[in-house]
Amino acid sequence: MTEVISVKFKNHGKNYYFDPCGVPVETGATVIVNTARGLEAAQCVKGNHEVEDSEVVQPLRTLARIATEADMRVLDINAKREQEALVICREKIQEHGLDMKLVDVECSFEGNKILFFFTSDGRVDFRELVKDLASVFRSRIELRQIGVRDEAKMLGGIGICGRPYCCNQFLTDFHPVSTKMAKVQSMSLNPAKISGACGRLMCCLRYEQQAYEELVKAVPKVGAFVETPAGYGVVTSVNILRSSLKVKLDGDGDPVIKNYQADEIAVIPGGRPKPGEPLPQLLKDRPKPVREPEEPEDDWIAPSLFGEEPEAPAEQPQKKKRSRRSRGGRKSGDAAQQPKQDAPVKEKSEKAEPAEKSEKSEKPAGAKRSHRGGRRHRSANKNPNAAQQPKEPAQPKAPAEQGAKKPEGSRRPRRKRSHRPKGDQPKGEAKSE
Repeated sequence: MTEVISVKFKNHGKNYYFDPCGVPVETGATVIVNTARGLEAAQCVKGNHEVEDSEVVQPLRTLARIATEADMRVLDINAKREQEALVICREKIQEHGLDMKLVDVECSFEGNKILFFFTSDGRVDFRELVKDLASVFRSRIELRQIGVRDEAKMLGGIGICGRPYCCNQFLTDFHPVSTKMAKVQSMSLNPAKISGACGRLMCCLRYEQQAYEELVKAVPKVGAFVETPAGYGVVTSVNILRSSLKVKLDGDGDPVIKNYQADEIAVIPGGRPKPGEPLPQLLKDRPKPVREPEEPEDDWIAPSLFGEEPEAPAEQPQKKKRSRRSRGGRKSGDAAQQPKQDAPVKEKSEKAEPAEKSEKSEKPAGAKRSHRGGRRHRSANKNPNAAQQPKEPAQPKAPAEQGAKKPEGSRRPRRKRSHRPKGDQPKGEAKSE
């Protein structure tokens, strides 16, 4: 076992092992290490730990020191130089008319070398460009051509899945990806859907390839001739993840398609037999698969995004308070608190108008109704023989008589305008307040 530390340069590269020389290094610290190009600054991604000797590439480089404040100031100066070099190099490329795209600039820790990364479709003659850059920066210039995958790894970005690029986050090496992987996973072969931002096939197609290869072995291919519990047929579609398939059964008439699991059918070796040959029966001796009963799922139920809230106690309906009123006004408090009887209307009318009923009984038979709203009160001093006399037109009441005090318990009748013409109205009749 060898004690090492893992470091990464510029946050987009492989992890390299270095000998800490007995110095404890914390994860995330900036360190200065010895490399083939001299001293370089790197970030420690994993502190002191031990690895197998077979994993270490000899000779193992050593740790120079943990970065100090002076080293951090040098890194800030180099970062500013990289930004200036990026702008100047792009201007020089346009002046020389070169078909190349500048991607990134990297300045060494000691400041004696500047490395330019670019992409291009073909070979580029940049000898004149190197001379111009060397005369400007007065240091060693190196131009390195990279591929489109390395460009996406350096620049980073967001993929179609909504997450950062895998190559920029955790991938250290690029593994080959083929279209066959998309076919095995039953994905669309549209290049726009299976290609990444770099224009190549997405690296994530390789992540589940091994699992799909194992599932494919247990599921027949589309077009295979199989035996089912309902008869023989041909496989029309396959769902690899669910291990289910659709079979078109043989027979005359309308085609019949049924769903089966992979362990419920048997693939006929050699395909459909020739006419006249007997059909093999492979399911006869095979035991039926035993499965746990599944609860039926309702496709119309929306998924619950929040936790279920506790049910609130049911509110008791409040009783409606009904006010009982009589024609003569409100009832007293004792009468309002009495329970409701079977005939409230009858009691109400009997209690509200006792005096009015007595007046009706005392009224002479020849009295005439003055208007529709009620009956006119007749004085008790009226002549009782008025019914035997001939009818005469009603005389208007004098003001003193109209304002006479009414007996207690009687209700004041509502006055309404008479419908007789204005010309026939008696002169002495007036409205009383």
